[in-house]
Amino acid sequence: MRRSMLLVFVTTLVLSACSPTTNGTATPTGKESAPSPTSPETGAQLPGPGVPNVDIPIDLARFKQAPCSGLTDAQAQELVGPTVESKARPNGDAGPGCGWSPPAAARPLVYVVFGGQTNRGLTAVYEAKGKAYKFVEPLASVDDYPLVAFGAEDERATKGHCLVAVGTSNSEVISIGLEQSEANIGKKDPCDTAREVAIRVLATVRGAN
Repeated sequence: MRRSMLLVFVTTLVLSACSPTTNGTATPTGKESAPSPTSPETGAQLPGPGVPNVDIPIDLARFKQAPCSGLTDAQAQELVGPTVESKARPNGDAGPGCGWSPPAAARPLVYVVFGGQTNRGLTAVYEAKGKAYKFVEPLASVDDYPLVAFGAEDERATKGHCLVAVGTSNSEVISIGLEQSEANIGKKDPCDTAREVAIRVLATVRGAN
């Protein structure tokens, strides 16, 4: 059961790696993009049109090597509950990741992926809007690091799912998947909780840089 839910997250996250590299139609949010480095894969300017710029890049190398260090034990307990176990996927299809959930239950579940495969950061998400991702919704940034919710479908109210990506540079993101407990489905917005995960992960990652 837990494995199938992790695969849902990983499959959705991988879609960004397969998305076309044509210009997207997203509405500009936050600060306008300034001239920035080009994508090492395509030579296209990053960030793309309408994609928020990341002014201060964060080095994710340490966390790609040890993805479960993205949340401290105390942070994981705040998000999942007093008893929580972690499961690393250092070679996950979407990039190095880690999942946290109660030992005897599949929900709630937090899954964090560092980096990814596209080297196009949030631009890959915005470009997939209306294509691989029918649901793309910018959220309030975290200390000027832009955050966007995305997915093949909007499953917040129906399944208690939310996927978010936070830009850590113009070419990399941290992606977060969240599954609510059954009791909270339809009662709380899972993207609000996913943003709380992003706040904690960013605090941990920035504290290590």
